[in-house]
Amino acid sequence: MKKNQLCHLFLILLFLTTSLSCTQKKLAVKQLLITTKEGQTYSIDAEIARTQEERNFGFMERRKIPNGTGMLFIFEFDQKLSFWMKNTPHPLSIAYIDSNGIIREIYDMTPFSLSSVESTVSVRYALEVPQGWFKINNIQPGDRISLP
Repeated sequence: MKKNQLCHLFLILLFLTTSLSCTQKKLAVKQLLITTKEGQTYSIDAEIARTQEERNFGFMERRKIPNGTGMLFIFEFDQKLSFWMKNTPHPLSIAYIDSNGIIREIYDMTPFSLSSVESTVSVRYALEVPQGWFKINNIQPGDRISLP
């Protein structure tokens, strides 16, 4: 191979590596415990999105999110939150959680939808999981989550 061809090949490999690392980026994971009003406890391994960039990207472009995993979005102060599913192919459910760790609302979200799913009250956290996971485990508003 000529030097010019090697440089071209290197640039292509560098571009592909950078592109793949951006779309497959995983965040730090913490195990969270959710306790229902009936006393049942469930654990979930949640990626933690703390920065604006991490929260903005979320689960975008992830094709498969296994049951028992999720993403916890942490905000600096209580506020009404709004999420959408732009570039997110996997169906998700979202729980809006107050600063005391109480789940206030749970909604299902549609893949690739640009419609906002908004909390009706001020909350500090949002937890996204594969759609139906909350329902399967009988997790409802009023249940408590341990927070990092």
